[in-house]
This record gives sequence, C-alpha cells and structure tokens, in this order.
Amino acid sequence: MPKAAKQKKGGGPSGPYDRKSKPAASTNIFKFDKDYGQHILKNPGISDAIVEKAYLKPTDVVVEIGPGTGNITVRALEKAKKVIAIDIDPRMGAEVTKRVQGTPWPKKLEVILGDVIKMPEMPPCDALISNTPYQISSPLIFKMLAMPNPPRVAVLMFQREFAKRLVAKPGDALYSRLSVNVNFWATCKHIMKVGKQNFKPPPKVESDVVRIEPLIGSARPNIAFDEFDGLLRIAFNRKNKTLNASFAIKEVLAMCERNYKVYCSLNNIPVDEGVAAAGTGAVVGEEEVMDVDMDDDGADGDDNEEEEEDDNGMDVEDDEDMPEFFKEMKDEEDKAAAAKTPSRNPKSKVAMMVKAKVNKVLASTGLGEKRARQCDQNDFLKLLVAFHEEGIHFS
Repeated sequence: MPKAAKQKKGGGPSGPYDRKSKPAASTNIFKFDKDYGQHILKNPGISDAIVEKAYLKPTDVVVEIGPGTGNITVRALEKAKKVIAIDIDPRMGAEVTKRVQGTPWPKKLEVILGDVIKMPEMPPCDALISNTPYQISSPLIFKMLAMPNPPRVAVLMFQREFAKRLVAKPGDALYSRLSVNVNFWATCKHIMKVGKQNFKPPPKVESDVVRIEPLIGSARPNIAFDEFDGLLRIAFNRKNKTLNASFAIKEVLAMCERNYKVYCSLNNIPVDEGVAAAGTGAVVGEEEVMDVDMDDDGADGDDNEEEEEDDNGMDVEDDEDMPEFFKEMKDEEDKAAAAKTPSRNPKSKVAMMVKAKVNKVLASTGLGEKRARQCDQNDFLKLLVAFHEEGIHFS
C-alpha cells in the first residue's frame, strides 16, 4: 500500500489536533467597548455588597443600568420579584439573557435595549442599581430625581470624584449644583471605595459606591424639579462669583424677562412694553429701584482671585447638559471691563422692572453678596420663594 504523500510545510488545512493550530475564537467572546463605559465588575464580594445595601424585598421591581455580563443581575434576581436590565449594547443584552438560562429566574428578567438617558421615562421601580457608565453619571442622577415617583433606593457606582460631589457640603471644593440637588431631593450616603483592579478592563480612575434614598410622598418638596434646578444653573454657572454678579448677566435677565411676561400673560397682568425714559428707575411696590449695573468686579473685590482657582480646576460643574445660552453667559463673564459705560440701547419698561425685581430679591434675602458655593439648600429655597413672589420663574 503506497504511503500518503507528505504535506508541505504551511500547505493545506491544518487538522483540529494540530499543535500549531490557533485557539478557537470563542475563548474571547467580545471586546468590551470603552465608548460605552464598559468596565465589568469582576469582584463577587462587591457585587454582593451592592445588592445587599439595596435591602431588596421579595416584592421589589429592580431596574439595573448597564448589567454587563450579569454579575450584579443574578444576585438581584435571587432577592427581587423582577429585574429590568437596560443596556445600550445588544451583545450585553444577549449575554445577561444567556446567563440566566437553566436557572429559576428567566421569567423574572426583562432586558431592554437602548440608551436610558434618551428614553422618555425610566421604568417604574422600587430600587435602582448600577455599575454606572461614567459618561452618563450626571444625566442618570437628574433623570432619577426628576421622576414623579422615584425609586425607594438607589445603590450606584460612580467615579470617585463624582461620588464625592454627591456628598459635598457648602464650602467644599467639590460643592456644586449636583450636590445641592441630590441633597434637596434625597439623602445620600457613601458606602464604600472600589479600586480599579476590581474591573475588567480596569478603568483609569478609582470608584465609589453611594446609596441614595429619594424623598417620596409628603417628604418630597412641593416644588417643580425643573424650577429649582433652573435657579441652581444660574447660581452655579460660576460658583465663586457672588449671586449679585450671576444674576446681573444680560442673558439671565433676558430669560427672567421672558418668563415674567409668560407669568403675566397666564395671570392676566398687564405689561407695559413701552421704552423707559433715560435715567429713570423702575418702581417695585412702594420703592423705586434705580437701574444700576452690578459689574462682576464691583460686586466683590476679591472675585478675580477666586476665579483663578476655577481655572486651576476647582470649579468642576458639569456643562454637558447645559443649554447653549448658559455657555454664552460664561463667555460674557470673561470679558471684564475696567470701566463700564452705560448701554445706549433703549430698554423697555418691563426689562427695567424685571431687573429691579431681581435686585430687590437679592437685597431682601440678604444673599446677593454670597457665593453659590457658600449657600445651603435653605438659602436656595428662600431665594426661589422670593423670586416666585415677584413673578419670576426659571423653567
């Protein structure tokens, strides 16, 4: 019987048992997408702690943002009635679905594919848990706090600096609009630190886990979220400037004027749209308030020194979801004038009245000379009530 011809080196297909054959591609399921912030939590002890700190009940519906491969999901399924896992990546949705096959839990799991931030509303739930993709941290917090019926509890993992902002107090370097909002609408507590070695692939920064309990029912402030947040956006546009300076910016005054006109229209209050005579003041109540521009430098002598700290990174307020006209406000603030000349453009009577109302509120509350970073929740609430009494709104 003739011998089989020898195969040439490198020629022909290699057999499945050939020592030189490459390992099957299935050993590497897929690459994690850093654009989606995919850093999978691989430490089972931390996954246990996140679910444990949610204090889940057998009747709870849980929403999990970014379930990844399901390390936290399977632990939540053990304790809750249902888990709704939301992920933007279809591969992760398929992976977490496959993870529960052959267990008692497939019927308890619902997977939704999509961007939770772009959804009209988050599914109603009793608890929210997440190894949060860092790029959606701030929008996710605001989306949850703005829910008419927010979850009872949220246990969320964030970048460490972001987590510190959540629990920052007035006067702290990281105190911001986010700090005020979270602690006005909820209670927030730091749970634990998580090193970057606990993730695959490891991120460039350390992480922290926080527990947030939104105020619900009668404990929830009877104020529209957008209204309170609108005031904070103006105040924290530059948190080291005085409130006098923040509200003297022409874009802010223009917005207040527009909203005041809407308020007057809804309440059948006549508005005089005529042009004010030069050099005259506007009457508010029984007192006349002159049309005085509160320049940034004039409002507080040491603001320039404070603003240098901003440039070095102290002011860490998020601008991702900030409207365009607020960004323009920052450009206007940076154009400091040594000697400011009065505008020759004629101002309407309603514009002067609104400016006078703003000045009156800041003076009567005693907050005009304070900076946003020094004000607590009660200060901002006091300010909002005073503005509402003058018919000025922020949403």
